[in-house]
Amino acid sequence: MTISTHPNIRPFFDAGSSTFSYVLFDRQGGRCAVIDSVLNFDSKSGRTSTEGADEVIRFVQANNLSVDWLLETHVHADHVSAAPYLQSQLGGLIGIGAGIRTVHEAFSLAFMLPEDSRETFQPFGRLFEPDERLKVGELNVRAMHVPGHTPADLAYVIEPIDGTPGVAFVGDTLFMPDVGSARCDFPGGCAKTLFASVRRLLQLPPETRLMMCHDYPPPEREPLCETTVREQLLHNIHIRDEVAEDEFVRLRQTRDASLAMPTLMLPAIQVNIRAGMLPAAEKNGIRYLRIPLNVF
Repeated sequence: MTISTHPNIRPFFDAGSSTFSYVLFDRQGGRCAVIDSVLNFDSKSGRTSTEGADEVIRFVQANNLSVDWLLETHVHADHVSAAPYLQSQLGGLIGIGAGIRTVHEAFSLAFMLPEDSRETFQPFGRLFEPDERLKVGELNVRAMHVPGHTPADLAYVIEPIDGTPGVAFVGDTLFMPDVGSARCDFPGGCAKTLFASVRRLLQLPPETRLMMCHDYPPPEREPLCETTVREQLLHNIHIRDEVAEDEFVRLRQTRDASLAMPTLMLPAIQVNIRAGMLPAAEKNGIRYLRIPLNVF
C-alpha cells in the first residue's frame, strides 16, 4: 500500500481480521506512532505469529523512523494486539484511553482478571484522558474520547498541517459509508452513546480524512481504509446526516441482536486488556488462555 503525505501515513491490512494498522510519521527519518497493530493468531491451533508485525518493523527501519507511541484505539475483540512485540523491537510507549478501567470492570469476573489495577494496567505507558494532547514528532495529536462501541474508544485526531486536511484514526466507531457503524452490544457498549460520539466526529471539518480500523466490503470492491467526514455525512448507511438518534438506536440494536460473537473475542479481550501481553507460562513452559463457559 502507498504512503499518503501531510501527515505521512502507511496502512497495513491484515486479511485474517480485516484490520488496518498504521504507521503515522512526521517525516522520513523522523518520529512515528504505530496504531492498532495485529499479532497473527490462529484460533484453530492456538498458534501466534509475528508476520504482520514484522512487516511494520521492516517499514519503520527502512525509513529510519523512531517510535514514540504504540497506540490502541480501544480494547479490540477481533484481533490480538502486537504492541508488546513491537515495543520489544522498536521501543515506544503503549497508549490507550483511560476508559479501559471501565472495560476491565466489565470483563474482570468472566476472565478472573487481576484485582490489582496496577498490575493490570502496568503494560500501558499512558492511559489518555478525554481530549488529552500528545506529540508524534512534529505532529500534534488529540485523543478524542468516542465511547459507544466500548467505553474506552478513542479517535486520534491530527491537526491540519500547512493547509492540508486533518486526519482522524477512528477505530471501530465508524466504518466505510457502505458498511456503516460499529456494534454496541459488548459490555459497556451503548448505541445512544455511539450516536453522540459519531456526531462529535462528524463535526470535524468536512474534508477531514477518516482512517478506518476495519473494512468489511461488499463483494464488488476491495477493502478500503480511508473516507472523509463529508462522505460519511452524505452516504453512511447507518448514520448519515439526516438519520435521527432514535432511528439509529433502533437500527443498531436490531442489527446487533443478529450478530454472532467475533471469532477471536475470548482470546483477544483477555490479552488486549493488558496491552497485548500474553499470559505468563505455567510450570510446563506453556502459556494458556481462559475460555469462560456459558458466560457470553
